[in-house]
Amino acid sequence: MSMIKNKIYHAFISVAMLMAVGIGATSCLDKYPDSAIPADKAINTLDELDQAAIGLYASFLSGALYSGYLTLLPDIQCDLAYAVNGYTNIYGNMWRWDILATNTEITAVYASLYGVIANANFMLQYAPRVEQKLVTDEEFDHFNQICGEAYFARALAYSELIKLYCKDYDKDTASTNPGVVLVTKYNTDEPMVRASLEESYQRVITDLDKAAELMDLDEQSFAGALYSSSYFNEYTAYALRARVALYMKEYDTAIKYASKVINSGYYALSPANVEYTSGMSYFTYMWQYDEATEIIWKVGYTINSYGGALGQPFFNYDYRSMKPDYVPAEWVLNLYDQSDLRYGNYFYTYQTGYDHGLQWPLLVKYFGNMNFYNSNILHTTMPKPFRLAEQYLIRAEAYAMNENYSLAGNDIAMLRAARYESYGSSVTMTHNTAMEIIEEERVKELYMEGFRLMDLKRWGKGFERKPQEQSLENGSSLKVEADNKLFVWPIPQHELEAPGSMIEPNDSNNI
Repeated sequence: MSMIKNKIYHAFISVAMLMAVGIGATSCLDKYPDSAIPADKAINTLDELDQAAIGLYASFLSGALYSGYLTLLPDIQCDLAYAVNGYTNIYGNMWRWDILATNTEITAVYASLYGVIANANFMLQYAPRVEQKLVTDEEFDHFNQICGEAYFARALAYSELIKLYCKDYDKDTASTNPGVVLVTKYNTDEPMVRASLEESYQRVITDLDKAAELMDLDEQSFAGALYSSSYFNEYTAYALRARVALYMKEYDTAIKYASKVINSGYYALSPANVEYTSGMSYFTYMWQYDEATEIIWKVGYTINSYGGALGQPFFNYDYRSMKPDYVPAEWVLNLYDQSDLRYGNYFYTYQTGYDHGLQWPLLVKYFGNMNFYNSNILHTTMPKPFRLAEQYLIRAEAYAMNENYSLAGNDIAMLRAARYESYGSSVTMTHNTAMEIIEEERVKELYMEGFRLMDLKRWGKGFERKPQEQSLENGSSLKVEADNKLFVWPIPQHELEAPGSMIEPNDSNNI
């Protein structure tokens, strides 16, 4: 199957990647994956479809997606980090909540996600002509895998658009609240109108079900390893299905799909208390070399083909000194128990190179893959949008919301056992304490992985920043209520003004 075999990223650069850099006169929804090849001649063979899949994966390298904005902004916008006096002003508008429809990051994320969708639609629309030419079972298996990858990529992109540009899901209002513009065909005249939030989520679910069916590992008698893969598979679809179910507050469904991943036998938590190689635990190795048994899907990098530098805003290391733009919030640092080994893997105290000489625990989680560092490529880490740890957290929260506190506590205990120097006790939860425990555990485990904005939105919580040492005055004193309109990002102004657009703006567009 295409996911398993050793594909090599090459110089195929999709238009979707370029969208993050500049937006022309047309809408983001009108971009096509290859403007140089006539559509009727673009995909005719299985090999050409495979090449298109390589381009689809390449589109995820965009710095507007997991290697940059999509990962960092939802956390920087909230209460997890503080801008430092003297910073470069990167992401400053987001951190200060000066968030406008013309914001370049807002536009780039939107454009890049619809670029992924355009690439997937291109593949799926012209796949039938390839299918007609297939002969062997091996060819059909390969074809199904590729199509499953396209369905998954489209579902993933839509799920991220929903997460950022739509309100929290409420079954009583989902049919009337606006969702996203659903584009399911390449080169189509579909109207630029937002579907309902309910319809948008159903599109994600339909695509995920189709993806799981086409990438069915049992059908292909697969007996290899899936962890640390750069390619989508059946269990990647289940992992996203669990996440989406949690966001929809369908807790039984979240438990079902998270359990499929956890119980599959393909993945295992990477312990921070077990040595993998000399002086380095399995957990440490995951962050320093981007390989681990708990990685469900990562954005694959090579020395010659990689995305943005996730660690840049937290170090700005120039081989002489470090001048971080953002440092961790003190309240986050104080969450970790003394025996919690995540702290030492995520943070390390350095003297900064600023004139004020701030000494503070900096985020080393994204310091960079050591193989890249040794090639003078700094702060470059492969994003890991799906890890097994999140599946435990999803299931724990779903159990808690179903008032099954014993099973919720067991999942948190399993995670802590893999993260603590020694953790021999269970986690006792009650109605009054369960969500506080889970919420804190999500911060400790998923810090700066892009979940905080959505977490606060679906929990109906605001936050408050209070100044800490050498924090930027403008933004350090900030109180955001749970009903703040900017928990939902504005639709890019470019999309609202595009010819033929009937896209409904968000409330945040009118601030």
